[in-house]
Amino acid sequence: MPVQRAVRMDVPRAWCMLGLALAVTSATENFSWTRQSPSSFYYSTFPKGFLWGVGSSACQTEGAWDKAGKGPSIWDTFGHQGGTVFMNHTADSACESYYKIKDDIQLLKELKVNHYLFSISWPRLLPTGIKSEKVNQEGIQFYNDTINALLENKIIPIITLYYWDLPQVLQQKYDGWQNTSMITYFTDYADLCFESFGDRVKHWITFNNPWATAEEGYETGQHAPGLKLGSDGAYKAAHHIIKAHAEVWHSYRKKWHRKQRGLVGISLSSAWGEPIDLSNKVDVEAAERYVQFSLGWFANPLYHGDYPGVMKDYVGRKSSEQRMASRLPVFSAQEKNYIKGTVDFLGISHFTTYYISQKSHPPQEESYFTDRNLVELVDPRWPNSGSSWLYSVPWGFRRLLNFIKVQYGNPLIYVTENGISEKLQCAQLCDDWRINYFKGYINEMLKAIKDGVNIQGYTAWSLLDKFEWNRGYSERFGLYYVDFQNQNKPRYPKASVHYYKKIIKANGFPNPKEVASWHQQAAEICTSSSQLLVTEPLATHMEMVTEIVVPTVFTLCILISAILLLFLLRKQQ
Repeated sequence: MPVQRAVRMDVPRAWCMLGLALAVTSATENFSWTRQSPSSFYYSTFPKGFLWGVGSSACQTEGAWDKAGKGPSIWDTFGHQGGTVFMNHTADSACESYYKIKDDIQLLKELKVNHYLFSISWPRLLPTGIKSEKVNQEGIQFYNDTINALLENKIIPIITLYYWDLPQVLQQKYDGWQNTSMITYFTDYADLCFESFGDRVKHWITFNNPWATAEEGYETGQHAPGLKLGSDGAYKAAHHIIKAHAEVWHSYRKKWHRKQRGLVGISLSSAWGEPIDLSNKVDVEAAERYVQFSLGWFANPLYHGDYPGVMKDYVGRKSSEQRMASRLPVFSAQEKNYIKGTVDFLGISHFTTYYISQKSHPPQEESYFTDRNLVELVDPRWPNSGSSWLYSVPWGFRRLLNFIKVQYGNPLIYVTENGISEKLQCAQLCDDWRINYFKGYINEMLKAIKDGVNIQGYTAWSLLDKFEWNRGYSERFGLYYVDFQNQNKPRYPKASVHYYKKIIKANGFPNPKEVASWHQQAAEICTSSSQLLVTEPLATHMEMVTEIVVPTVFTLCILISAILLLFLLRKQQ
């Protein structure tokens, strides 16, 4: 999830629904959703066969960073540098899911989800990142066992090939995504996955949130590999990622699709940008730029063959009077044709919304953020979270989904990440704010389906509390609480687990009375779970006293007695 920049400011709520798609396509298009109140709740159910799931990623949960033949990733190196991650936390052990995968699949069974979205660790399969050098069969076996166990429990595996953990060797030798050679190495890795798992896996995601890989990994250096190359680095990394995605899609079509019949898509992350003043054309245009610079940066080439026009216009521009050569790379005519249409489905990762306004002064420096020439604002009345960039604004979700419908020809959408964090060191299983978040966002998604948006699945983020990148373990997104202080990393269900189970079972929100009862039931269950969690540290403490302290004290007593006895014997002589 990206770290967003925003300034808190008291601004009026623009409750009338914005059809930003109108500004982008046709001003005459009539959307019924633009006239509805965002505060209204819609009681109905999702289409039959709608997929419900939860997600995770390898680096954030697996642990075993240097075990079972796995090579180091850029996040292993980044975390071990010190000073790069909150409190110098690392993903070395994370949730120990490499060893506890059967336990986690049991949690999935308890949730009664249809699918589990998880990622494969590239360096766990290919320690150096290069297929011709070494294939780690232990890694292949681990993911084979995971996929088989999921299918045995009637859970569909949806696999992400790249969730930020580039093999460190590729970064050291080739500068990672700054180098076009990554396209070949990534395609070889993807082909290995298709060959090894494609007979059972029918949903593949090439990249998760490439925005963060490009901007935070190669411009600001907040994420691994921690390079501060300016906007040139971000735009170049993104350019290679887009071409790598297209290459993998074509490879699957050519080699595997006829036999395996799977789908290959990409997961893109975007907040919604709402104009602070709907009557101000400049603010409306700034809000469009906001979405185009995040979602459109990657989606536009894949659906239309090239970067958004507004990006090409603004990247490299210092002022209206002076233009520089664009820092945005250029696709050749052949590349445009090759890239266009290489998406079987679009994964959408969405968490929050901002108000957007045009900047009053032109940018004085070159960066991805200044290229957009806008400011992000938040309403202080929006519920916040454990993440500084995340506010609960459900109505923005529906706007974003409708924007995608119009902008990209109503593609098949799977929501691949949606959730909220808390920032508490103590365990808090009664996560009422998360229940409200899921209720609001899932309901806005249901409204979008009524609008005609082609959404066929939803993934709550995330299954477990986990390693949150440069924030370490200070922010928790999990439905299940993980006790990271305990070597066994036990999991405990939060109230949101029980609420989400009710949504899945009902396939939506059938009626007010039933939905109201879910909240109360979840609160009652989490109270008893909290009591269990309180006794756990005491049990652990008593176990330590029994197994360590008592034997140690006993040994010391024997030693002291022997010393005293020796002293008395010498004195008598």
